[in-house]
Amino acid sequence: MNETWISPGIAEIAPAMVELRRTIHARPELGYEEFFTREQVAHHLREWGYEIHPTMAGTAVVATLCNGPGPRLGLRAELDALPIQEQSDRPWRSRTPGKMHACGHDGHIAMLLAAAWELARNRSWHGTLQLFFQPAEEGHGGSGAKRMLEERVFERFPCDAIFALHNSPGMPLGKFGVLAGPCMASTDNVLIRIHGTGGHGAMPDKSVDPVVIGASLVMALQSLVSRNMAPGETAIVTVGAFLAGDAANVIPQQAELRLSVRALQPQVRHMLRQRIKDLAELHASSFGARAEVIFGEGYPVLVNDRGASELAAQVIRDWLGEEGLVQGMRPICASDDFAFWLERVPGCYLLIGNGEGAGSCEVHNPGYDFNDQALPLGASFWVRLVQRFLA
Repeated sequence: MNETWISPGIAEIAPAMVELRRTIHARPELGYEEFFTREQVAHHLREWGYEIHPTMAGTAVVATLCNGPGPRLGLRAELDALPIQEQSDRPWRSRTPGKMHACGHDGHIAMLLAAAWELARNRSWHGTLQLFFQPAEEGHGGSGAKRMLEERVFERFPCDAIFALHNSPGMPLGKFGVLAGPCMASTDNVLIRIHGTGGHGAMPDKSVDPVVIGASLVMALQSLVSRNMAPGETAIVTVGAFLAGDAANVIPQQAELRLSVRALQPQVRHMLRQRIKDLAELHASSFGARAEVIFGEGYPVLVNDRGASELAAQVIRDWLGEEGLVQGMRPICASDDFAFWLERVPGCYLLIGNGEGAGSCEVHNPGYDFNDQALPLGASFWVRLVQRFLA
């Protein structure tokens, strides 16, 4: 990493923010439980002169800094951890059994706080800066972004544009990924409950076996993408769980399939929902059983505004050159509830390299850790973006 890439003010505060990041990493909290994390964030922002609004969505922190008339820009970071047992011997590893920062939200907090310090100190910009530290991005207890919308976040704290930044393991340090249009997939969880007729394993003719029906349905579901999607379009139907019975000689009364469904176009999402329902009900009926299909609506397709994406890309080009951008950036099938906000306010969700090679572990993995070398890069980007937008 080239040290000249880092803003001098960010270089000054980066060591303190690394320490804070590791403190937060060691004290992970799930969605709507982020009380320690919230206090860490609010304490620093209050100390630097931000007006703090800590009453949204239970544990959210909204911070405002005004520097005269001008546009209003929103930046978001996430507060929550995941219900994963960390497997690490790092000194700052999680001290809370069964919980860890396995997605880098601790790093996102530290990047935005470092930028907040520099932007409060060096006010070479004009307008209003809104910082959103959001709970429950991972959906534990429900989407934090959606709950903040229900609490009228943009009526209370208006923004002309909003941005979010997420680390990407496998992407080199010093690289950013920016993509206009659909960038991340929608996600829906689907429960299919097959109601059959239980009985003795030695007399299958006297039963309607939901295990056999479920096994057949698992295979039939695989045709939804291959036989309903145009080549080149992206969708995923994953059967992540098949639950039925607990004895070898008993045909159970019912079986459950649990699905994760993802799409990169809203119309594809709608089509998959309808086809899953039709297929499950008709498939079960053909065996003499009944299927109950329950949809748990997740996050919508994340669609980046073209103008906001071009602005972010130009900031990176002017700073790092064309080599600072990932070429041929493609959508990814992970999801983020920032998508709800982009349905209301134009903006961009972009990626920052977390490093590559053997030490770069994928997110949601018990061995993952945020790369502290990315912290000053992300913070420097935030500073440059704010100075450009609020020029």
